[in-house]
Amino acid sequence: MVPLSFAGHEFLALPEAALFWPDRGALLVADLHFEKASWYARFGQFLPPHDSQATLDVIEALVARTGARAVWSLGDSFHDSDGAARLDPKARGRLISLTERLDWTWITGNHDVGVTTMPGGRGVAEAEVGGIWLRHEAQADDPRPEISGHFHPKLRLNLRGRHVSRRCFVGSATKLILPALGALTGGLDAGHGEIRRVVGPGAAAMVPVADRLLRFPLS
Repeated sequence: MVPLSFAGHEFLALPEAALFWPDRGALLVADLHFEKASWYARFGQFLPPHDSQATLDVIEALVARTGARAVWSLGDSFHDSDGAARLDPKARGRLISLTERLDWTWITGNHDVGVTTMPGGRGVAEAEVGGIWLRHEAQADDPRPEISGHFHPKLRLNLRGRHVSRRCFVGSATKLILPALGALTGGLDAGHGEIRRVVGPGAAAMVPVADRLLRFPLS
């Protein structure tokens, strides 16, 4: 866990693609995309079918390690509007156990906008916490501090002829975009024009490594 300051608050960036807010006891995650594999299977494209279980493994481990009392899931928690209904009994039981013992909030994303019944917790379109807006997709024209997901940012580098790709946070003075935590999620290059457009000037990709946060300006 590496310290990350944003909008006057102190967070801890986790290499597992999550953010912990110690003062709130809150774990922030984005783009879980539960049941992505089962969605593709309906169309004849078979991916490893245990993505939801693998994502839950990570969340449970992070909750245990941080002692989180609350979870904010910043949208696209399910891959599609029927994703919650397709959870197998074991995954559903694990998720309900988490939402029952934690103060769990689902923020609606573009993928899960049609989910009618979440397995516990409460659903909101967006929320303001401690002067920071939590939402799924960054709003370029909103000057207020915000934390979001949606873009699945990845830092791609060429190091001595070797291509390296790492999930990363992208931030500026008022925007912080979380990487995707879901087991089968891909990623958009952190320097992509659309990410740079919504984050604004002074943006940097940030990768937590061991005891420090590596910063790569997106100029």
